Amino acid sequence: MQFCDDCGSMMVNRDGEMVCTNDDCGSTAEQDRELAEQFVSTEEQSGDELIETEEGANFEGKPTATDVTCDQCGHGEAWYTIKQTGSADEPPTRFFKCKECGHRWRGYN
Repeated sequence: MQFCDDCGSMMVNRDGEMVCTNDDCGSTAEQDRELAEQFVSTEEQSGDELIETEEGANFEGKPTATDVTCDQCGHGEAWYTIKQTGSADEPPTRFFKCKECGHRWRGYN
């Protein structure tokens, strides 16, 4: 990922040239073709990159935590996902779903 030297916004690859995503800035930076090809810009995240924490989210197949206990049924295993909900200098939040009863909760480190 490359950031704009002028405003600090993220830059994207457009035809071998890095372009600032901030419309007010419009800064560009030429890259050599080989380096520019390493940068891939997408409009959306793929399904593998998404972290679903909504009520209907499918946690099955996610990593399993064995160091937790469900408050609803007392089971000791839960699927979990991790998401950065605060600022970068704070630890991430783990979202759990009990493998036994499906109860959901979040854990803070």
